[in-house]
Amino acid sequence: MTDFPEAPIYEHLARLGKVLSAPVRLRLLDLLDQGECTVEELAQRGGLPLKNTSAHLQQLRAAGLVATRREGTRIHYSLRDREVSGFLGRFQEFAEERMSDLRAEIEEHLGRDETVGAVTGPELEELLRGGEVVLVDLRSPEEYEEDHVPGAVSIPSRQLEERLDELPWDMTIVAYCQGPYCVVSPRAVRVLNGTGRQARSLRGGYVHWKRRRDTG
Repeated sequence: MTDFPEAPIYEHLARLGKVLSAPVRLRLLDLLDQGECTVEELAQRGGLPLKNTSAHLQQLRAAGLVATRREGTRIHYSLRDREVSGFLGRFQEFAEERMSDLRAEIEEHLGRDETVGAVTGPELEELLRGGEVVLVDLRSPEEYEEDHVPGAVSIPSRQLEERLDELPWDMTIVAYCQGPYCVVSPRAVRVLNGTGRQARSLRGGYVHWKRRRDTG
């Protein structure tokens, strides 16, 4: 039992920390940073059990991180506002700066060459202005239709190898997937470089690009 006068304040702050302590809830927030989704869509995109997804969303909503909108019998979830997106970006950057074991895990998970050689948002804008790249969105067709980086072509990751002939040999290919820790684009980059093409991933994926766009 805490006995200092400010204890109730810190208990409320700790509630937010508790909500963010579950990896699956952090993953759901990154998925929602792409845009509004139903429970079913989130479960499918995240590879998560439907029942568990719903329970985690209720906790995120209770903490003021997620909002809901009803359409008929379906409930759509979204981040409550842009501030939540900005907070998530700052939180991840802070953690990566302070925790060497997190940085090591990211490199092991994504591949050091892909993390070091990834294209940043400002660099991508410069390359697009110069017409020097082909930008590939590896997410699902549904995610692409909802929103995408301007100029990107949709080649879902599962179709990449059968559609290699659509990609040039004489231009840099920049590929992106969902979020900052998604393994899809690093894997695609390795496939493309293995064919002799020059490919790089977009640092942070679609979510980092969207955060940068929305925060100006």
